[in-house]
Amino acid sequence: MSGCIPAALAVTWPAWSMHGWAIATAAVVAAACALVGTLLVVRRLSLLGDAVSHAVLPGLVIAVLAGGRPGGPLVFAGALAAAVVTVWTARALGTAGGLDEDSGAGVVFTSMFALGVVLVTVYARGMHLDPQCLLYGDLEYVPFDTVAIAGRELPRAFVSGAVVFAVLVTAALATWKLQVFTAFDADAARAAGVPVAAVTAGLLAATAAATVASFETVGAVLVVALLVAPAAAAELLVRRLHHVAIVAVLLAVAGAVAGYLLAWLWNVNAAGAIAVVLGAEYAVAACLAPEDGIIARLRGRIGLAWRVACEDRLAALWRGEESELAGPAARPTLGPLAAARLRIGGLIERRDGRWRLTPRGRRDAEMIVRSHRLWEAWLGRHAELPIDHLHPPAEWVEHHLGSELRRRIEADLGHGAGDPHGRDIPPES
Repeated sequence: MSGCIPAALAVTWPAWSMHGWAIATAAVVAAACALVGTLLVVRRLSLLGDAVSHAVLPGLVIAVLAGGRPGGPLVFAGALAAAVVTVWTARALGTAGGLDEDSGAGVVFTSMFALGVVLVTVYARGMHLDPQCLLYGDLEYVPFDTVAIAGRELPRAFVSGAVVFAVLVTAALATWKLQVFTAFDADAARAAGVPVAAVTAGLLAATAAATVASFETVGAVLVVALLVAPAAAAELLVRRLHHVAIVAVLLAVAGAVAGYLLAWLWNVNAAGAIAVVLGAEYAVAACLAPEDGIIARLRGRIGLAWRVACEDRLAALWRGEESELAGPAARPTLGPLAAARLRIGGLIERRDGRWRLTPRGRRDAEMIVRSHRLWEAWLGRHAELPIDHLHPPAEWVEHHLGSELRRRIEADLGHGAGDPHGRDIPPES
């Protein structure tokens, strides 16, 4: 069986168990960040989440210097204090210093992050804190730092991540309505008596908690990928906020598992591989989103161009039949694709060696010509355009006027009026 899989994956069961704990740790941490990131993204606070995730570094280092252990309560308190200082300082720069919110956040979080890097490099030798682990994560070594739970040794990072995720899920369920109200209309929520400041502070505290739980997994630099990428991708795929949260968590877990397996296979940093996979998930979501995706927009543009082309052919046939009543006229030609499409749709048929409109096709063509001539007449009355300049704008608008708008234009012009060229306007079908 080992000959059927890559050599990097052909390992013994104890090694699989170690990798399994690393994958489980990455999954719970990614789920926690995705849950918080959903509210950050929908409130357009992604930059603030990035600021908090970086600015907690000095608080974490100071807490470790004071005797705290990564993932412990003292470290969480230090990270939360640093997050509060960051947010307060950024807002103070905005109100007192006149900086924009994003500029203030950028100045503060880079300064706080730099302070944390300096503290790590100065005091790293005297404490159990690896700078590389803090900055980039060290997921592969997570299973070796264990804690006894119910007589069983479990990775400390997995336990802290699972506890943080459980607390965040409980908090989200308890405050979801307040979070949604605040996210979509903060002014109305404030007028309704919702403590918007407390809700925002709770969200920032949750961000700090998810960030602290993620340090050993992806570090301070790449945690923003867990906070933003899954939520941003889910926002493209679904519309209801609770659906966005669920899809974001699923995408985050899938990205964590796939990223770790790729890192294991290619022998690269696990945090970097996870971030790359999450970025790829967003790229796929941007392509496949049902409403705003690249493929959906391209399909809509192609469909619109095809519809316009077919409607132009119908209108040309109708005008050709109208000209025949007045005398000989040139026969309009149809391309093979347009002819096949209109014939399959039952709009045209072949009679006497030429294409003719069916009753249904004639009704559709009359509405296109009616829209065109109504718009020409309206422009001729209300816009100071020469008569030979009326056709081009009407030729485009004719494909977008509905029956209600046609009636309103006709009422404005006066029923029975013709177009600027003296031709009759077909009646509404």
